Amino acid sequence: MVDLVNQYKEIRLEIDTAIRETIEQGAFINGPAVGRFRDELSIYLDVPYVVTCANGTDALQVAMMALDLKPGDEVITSNFTFIATVEVIGLLGLKPILVDVNPHTFNIDPDKLRKAISPRTKAIVPVHLFGQAAQMEEIIKIGKEHNIAIIEDTAQALGAHYKFPNGQSSRAGTIGEIGTASFFPSKNLGCFGDGGALFTRDEKLAQKMQMIVNHGSKIKYYHDLIGINSRLDTIQAAILRVKLKMLDVYNSSRQTAAAFYDEHLKNHPGILIPRQTGTGTHIYHQYTLRVLNGKRDQLKAALAKLGIPSMVYYPVPLSLQKAFHYAGYQKGDFPVTEQLCNEVLSLPMHTELQIEQQEFIVKSLLSNL
Repeated sequence: MVDLVNQYKEIRLEIDTAIRETIEQGAFINGPAVGRFRDELSIYLDVPYVVTCANGTDALQVAMMALDLKPGDEVITSNFTFIATVEVIGLLGLKPILVDVNPHTFNIDPDKLRKAISPRTKAIVPVHLFGQAAQMEEIIKIGKEHNIAIIEDTAQALGAHYKFPNGQSSRAGTIGEIGTASFFPSKNLGCFGDGGALFTRDEKLAQKMQMIVNHGSKIKYYHDLIGINSRLDTIQAAILRVKLKMLDVYNSSRQTAAAFYDEHLKNHPGILIPRQTGTGTHIYHQYTLRVLNGKRDQLKAALAKLGIPSMVYYPVPLSLQKAFHYAGYQKGDFPVTEQLCNEVLSLPMHTELQIEQQEFIVKSLLSNL
């Protein structure tokens, strides 16, 4: 699904130098590379404040803690996403309110989001799934109407743009009150372990989040808040500094690979290719098809026999996960998400995909439908 080894070979010298310099400095926690990466990511995203942390799940938790959400407060998010988005809601004693998604873009449906608002709603977490931003204009409008904070889950869309009708363009993750990111190795910007970050335009929120990730402390051994221990390792920051310079190139390579898939798969009646909204860029963290007529699992097995990996993101709606049984959702409550879980299939997508590889993938896929 990803080829991190060959990606590393292309930037081996810079990566090895960055790691060696960090080791020679001996500053493994909050070393110079962490601050430099934070500043460089701030410039890239055109957002004034970036707070680094240990992983993308921590980033979501810190965002909710910084907004002073209290047990029982409702947080609305997508039913079709990775569990981390909802996991932290449950961990903090908040109430997850799940919403169905658009069947073509896989992102949260703003109309259904609006209907889920209640007096107890304190935050909305749109997930920019698979590399394309959710419909942020409408989501921001809803948030302002009801005085609800927006936390953008940008784990899969770092570097994507969202374009507003007035022509203004912003990076995904910089539009709401807080944006969060994951630097898991397979992400478009991935380190060699775990890593995460938060971004905001609000100075007070930034200061609070920085304290939360550092045991609630601003001055060493003085703790003003209940916080957590969530740090981006210096070695990972050094690696991310190298890869951040390549992020737009990496995203462009994924878009080229996606265009090849689109061209060769768009006319087959048994599949639906991913749809772009037209309100920004899609950077294809995943290239996710819908396989119709109940043939998804059969196709996945056939591809596996030919040595072609594929993945189902995601096989079970969050509403039907055992961990969230307490939320009271039943089968049939989210027809779009439930259908997608039976149809979606993600094909290999990474920066090192070769035309010959894609030709083999496409030929194999079409001959087994």
